[in-house]
Amino acid sequence: MTVRNRPWVVTDVLRSTAASDDPARAAEAAPSHLITLSSLESDGRDEELRVVWELEQATDVHDQYELPSPHDGFDEPGRLDAFLDAVRWGAIASADKAALQAPFSSGVEIQDCQLDPVVRALSMPRTNLLIADDVGLGKTVEAGLVMQELMLRHRARSMLIVCPAGLTLQWRDEMRDKFGPDFRIVNTRMLRDLRRSAGLYANPWTHHPHLIVSIDWVKHERPMRMLRELLPPVPEYPRAFDLLVVDEVHTCARDACS
Repeated sequence: MTVRNRPWVVTDVLRSTAASDDPARAAEAAPSHLITLSSLESDGRDEELRVVWELEQATDVHDQYELPSPHDGFDEPGRLDAFLDAVRWGAIASADKAALQAPFSSGVEIQDCQLDPVVRALSMPRTNLLIADDVGLGKTVEAGLVMQELMLRHRARSMLIVCPAGLTLQWRDEMRDKFGPDFRIVNTRMLRDLRRSAGLYANPWTHHPHLIVSIDWVKHERPMRMLRELLPPVPEYPRAFDLLVVDEVHTCARDACS
């Protein structure tokens, strides 16, 4: 089905058991349903959404599909071999650290040196990298390769990129055009549009798994307060963000003279 202009599949339906104080009104009122949805988008793996179905606007329920019946015949041997190869390669990518997938699913011409951060990231139980190459050597590409590889291996889903304000559009376009994921920029305009569509209490840090925010904007009191509402006082799993990327990280360091 389509909800809020995105494709989802229903994973659970819970009917409301709340009763009205007026028996006559309770008999006439239609019951409400809490629907749990799972995203079908490639950049929204494992993303869930819970909505009250009767309150949602502009929803579309698609035809139901069943598994193919063997009575209709079997696939050709070549087609079946291709399917089995895809399953085997996918299983290898999840377990074999030497079988990188990001270089083959990206849209860039990769240099050998740009694969070093990806190999290092996979060797760490918790990825923690500082990429400090010279200007023009492709630090954005290296970070994108690490992010994509972790996504393909289901080690990271929700990601936050923090960068200078002048680079937010560049990061969004680079990730979309070269690696595929759709990153959304969190700013005042996005917050205003989100609250118009999802309500006054919508939190911009939870509406999408891939976000970009400028360093200057996130320092403001309002976005920082909403971010603190999301982060627990003690780190716990699952985390609010599986991966944090900070561009121009030296600008976040405290001045040594202060």
